[in-house]
Amino acid sequence: MIIGTAGHIDHGKTTLVKALTGVDCDRLKEEKARGITVDLGYAYTEKLGFIDVPGHEKLIHNMLAGATGIDFALLVIAADDGPMPQTREHLEIIELLGIRRGAVALTKIDVATVNRKNEAKTEIAELLAGTALADAPIFPVAAVSGEGIAELRAHLEAAAAEQGERQSAGGFRLAIDRCFTLSGVGTVVTGTAFAGSVKVGDQLLLSPPNKPVRVRSLRVQDAPADSGHAGQRIALALSGIEKAEVERGQWIVAPGLHAPVRRFDARIRVLSGQPALKHWTQVHLHLGAEDVPARIGLLGADEIAPGFENWAQIAVDPGASRSFHGREIGALAGDRFILRDAAARHTIGGGVVLDIFPPSRKKSSPERLAMLAALADANPATALQLAAEQQPAGVDLATHALNRNLDAGTLKMLCQQLSLKVVGATAFAPSRWQELEARLLAAIAAEHERAPDLTGVERDRLRRLTLPTLSRPAFDALLATPLAAGRIAQINAWLHLPEHRVQLAATDLALWQTLKPLLAAEPYAPPRVRDIAKASGVGEDSVRNLFKRIARHGDAWPVAHDHFFTAEAVAELARKVAALNERDGCARAASLRDEIGGGRKVAIHILEFFDRIGYTRRVRDTHILRGSPEQFGS
Repeated sequence: MIIGTAGHIDHGKTTLVKALTGVDCDRLKEEKARGITVDLGYAYTEKLGFIDVPGHEKLIHNMLAGATGIDFALLVIAADDGPMPQTREHLEIIELLGIRRGAVALTKIDVATVNRKNEAKTEIAELLAGTALADAPIFPVAAVSGEGIAELRAHLEAAAAEQGERQSAGGFRLAIDRCFTLSGVGTVVTGTAFAGSVKVGDQLLLSPPNKPVRVRSLRVQDAPADSGHAGQRIALALSGIEKAEVERGQWIVAPGLHAPVRRFDARIRVLSGQPALKHWTQVHLHLGAEDVPARIGLLGADEIAPGFENWAQIAVDPGASRSFHGREIGALAGDRFILRDAAARHTIGGGVVLDIFPPSRKKSSPERLAMLAALADANPATALQLAAEQQPAGVDLATHALNRNLDAGTLKMLCQQLSLKVVGATAFAPSRWQELEARLLAAIAAEHERAPDLTGVERDRLRRLTLPTLSRPAFDALLATPLAAGRIAQINAWLHLPEHRVQLAATDLALWQTLKPLLAAEPYAPPRVRDIAKASGVGEDSVRNLFKRIARHGDAWPVAHDHFFTAEAVAELARKVAALNERDGCARAASLRDEIGGGRKVAIHILEFFDRIGYTRRVRDTHILRGSPEQFGS
């Protein structure tokens, strides 16, 4: 269990931790000389880990760098002073961070009278009334003499035993609050693990810089270990990185969790004693161990009144960012944060991250606000179900899982629990899937009405008519069921309703049967319209118009201007391009030319045709497969 001290300067936090653990957390020369804690200090026993934070008002940013990773708050209040300004601010921070467990150490009882101690206890009770620590026990202690220390230590150890081990689901995330170099060890980073587990040899990333690192060794709670997990203080010795490349506020994460952001949607609460929070207020954002300037964009409201909460989009201020990672910070849904005013003098509120992939449009629509409410629910099924119901094109499961750091097993269980239709990495609500099938059939019917002389509609055009944002794999799955059931039929590359029939005129059919062999003789480099006309003696315009009618019927394709290929040849070329993609990861003109013979120019025409109809996508001089050969029939 990680225990964080909190309280006013000179109330004895560091002395108390030393009495409890035997470790002096003041490690800096400045701290020794001035007698005050300047930066975070750490101490450990067999069962407990302590983060000793500065109490001075000008050092709140250092206090917050350690506070976001604690499980248990130890509020330290001197008996002679009683609660002071930083006591109150630290208590507010504890509340905003969602820390619900804690105790009060009433220190310096050896220098206070009995009446003063009783008065201090009354003041503490009044201070804690109505807060999460209202029922926290008070332990009178004198750290120098040791009075009361054994009782406090026993209570903390019992609380640690009651808490048990924190679940380590999801990918590994550690918020870096310190970095140093050790001789013979190399670069070491320390922090609290927010999620997941880590072991020696793991390949991780320094984020946001996206720098690969490997775990050479690690220590957990300042003891050598082979592995560590969420909720523990961990020191990682890393290879592949230098100390100068690391700074407080960065993260060590599993590679799949690298998703630095410049803005995120959140729920914010404003403290009761602060002014109302206005739209686009400039603040200091403290998240993990990071501290960056940011602005608050309120959603669905003009202001947040003191003591109230609301949805907001937080944007990192691009004008005052750190050199290593620009305007981006690490964050995931569920992360707690603190907001201080622009001058960093007062804590004004805080909240929880809800969505690191916020929309750029309709940010305050009723549907979006309902989605934020679902994301605020601790049960991940709530947000996934609403997202599947809201999004006709389905939920991108990879993005949804990344936002909440859900592992594959948890995500699969949620989809099964909600009876979602999963296609690849996309999930659909059953009702949405049925609506899509209805839209698919309606789109074909509308095309038949619009162009009754066409055999049907091409697969990619039908996808766009059904829903332009629907992914190709999802559309293929959607089409498969009615196609197999006979509710949709296919002729070559054309899809149509079974009752829709287009017959070629007898004269067209006879002429096609005469001219088709001229195309089929050289299927991958057939003669052009003018050459067909010359060879057959049929007028060039007659050949051209016939081939256009045949193309509408589905038995030929206009691959280039006046250059028609038979449907059989195009289907075989589609299979060859798919095979090249499987072999080489792409298709190139030279490789296709080698497959089909002929010149490079015709290979270029063929690949450009496939790009044009959406079967492939051009990337520089390569052509990446997007569709499936099945869309061209047999």
